Amino acid sequence: MKNWIRTTLITLFSFSLLTGALAGCSRDHHADWSAEDSARVRDKIASKLDLDATQKQKLTVLGDQLLALRKGVKGDSGDPRTEFSTLISGATFDRTAAQTMLDDKTKALQSEGPQVITAMADFYDSLNPEQQSEIREKLQRRKGWFGH
Repeated sequence: MKNWIRTTLITLFSFSLLTGALAGCSRDHHADWSAEDSARVRDKIASKLDLDATQKQKLTVLGDQLLALRKGVKGDSGDPRTEFSTLISGATFDRTAAQTMLDDKTKALQSEGPQVITAMADFYDSLNPEQQSEIREKLQRRKGWFGH
């Protein structure tokens, strides 16, 4: 397999793993994810991987970028169910509002996504081979979506 393909796949899978870790460690998946929650998960990851100071700093940047991406995708509404319920509150499905919601979320992904990829690549590339191997092994051990 070409090196750039392998690197891209590993980066995307690692990104998925870390995103899952950040999302999965929340006690209440409907609550707002805070900077404190993100810091707690980063500390857990840092201790499991035995990260040095530079790696911890890169993990912090990655966590901050993921939090910004999450906020951008989530948007201004506090409750996505309420936001969706407005689409079906009338006699017909509000296609225009649905498309606007989709466009807003897509714009957030397009604007914040490259920074997340860069932060993930910087963090992953800073890991030593043993740490990278541990991430790959954790990813392979998980079955289904985030281990469920």
